[in-house]
Amino acid sequence: MACLPKLAVTDYSLGAMLAIALSFAVPQAAAQDPSNAPNEETVASLSAGRVIVAVVKGAVLIGTIENPIEADTHPPTPVAIGSVRVGVILGAVRWSSPSSHREIARLDEDLPHLRSRAVTQAPHLGSDPAGTEATDLEMVGQGLLQRLNEVAQDLHAKVDLPAKEPLAELILAGYATAYGPEVWQLDYPMKQMEATPGYWSTRVLLPSYVQFWPPEKGQPHTLMEFAYPPESAPPTLLDLLRQKDPRLEKLITSDAKMAEVARLFLQGESNKILPADATQFLRAALDAIAPPNTRETMAIINEENGFAWVLAPPLEASLPGTQPERPPDAPSLLHPTK
Repeated sequence: MACLPKLAVTDYSLGAMLAIALSFAVPQAAAQDPSNAPNEETVASLSAGRVIVAVVKGAVLIGTIENPIEADTHPPTPVAIGSVRVGVILGAVRWSSPSSHREIARLDEDLPHLRSRAVTQAPHLGSDPAGTEATDLEMVGQGLLQRLNEVAQDLHAKVDLPAKEPLAELILAGYATAYGPEVWQLDYPMKQMEATPGYWSTRVLLPSYVQFWPPEKGQPHTLMEFAYPPESAPPTLLDLLRQKDPRLEKLITSDAKMAEVARLFLQGESNKILPADATQFLRAALDAIAPPNTRETMAIINEENGFAWVLAPPLEASLPGTQPERPPDAPSLLHPTK
């Protein structure tokens, strides 16, 4: 991965983000020695869409809907980390070389094995109330950071990501020992410094940790939702329920049990919903609101039995090298569409 890429993403003024494309740019020193110049292109495909998490009585449900913003978009996919935690990576997830058909990194496949042992304490993480030892959650977060930096360290061209837009995002949900259910969002921003004119050093910064579950005292126990890219985020499932969206009203009015589940979500009492009822409701609700021909996944973490699929990812989403080629004329921040 010792390459000299320049990062490009779609023109956000068009209201959509395509893949992050990296094509190698040879700095002056490398240009003087052609043997050191890389000669292949690298593309980082995005995991884009929405992630919906529900903590119910004795279980955590994670559902996803793809946002197919480009041909090689990956659907957000829950990845089991042990038996009682799931991670979903949004943003730059698969890094590959179309010219050599070489896969450089597949972060969702790496995620179950990413652990940093360099972390010594985690005073900001709820699953370690004493704040004296690093939690597994933070070791996973730091492990992904290290992997991202391995990929991005040789990025030497200027990159203009939208303000506050992370290079990648990690949603973690599940059960922590002696703590209970928890849901976290980790954002990984990127920073560049110009070392010499036109030559930039790049690093991925420490992630921010935001805890969504358990909610603060007095806050509702209800659905949580995350979208990438945020600029094109659709209304959340909870907002659609509040607005009595016709697609969901049809589901609710046709089944008393589904009406009861919707009522408990709206009242902020999701911890009273049985896992079987929540699964039936969310499975039907995702189908109702998903745009045509978009891919969905759903997983459940049962407090007693651990991880299981409700709707496994499609085969092409789970195997490397099966996504369509990136169109050669795809727009980017380096060469935006007019």
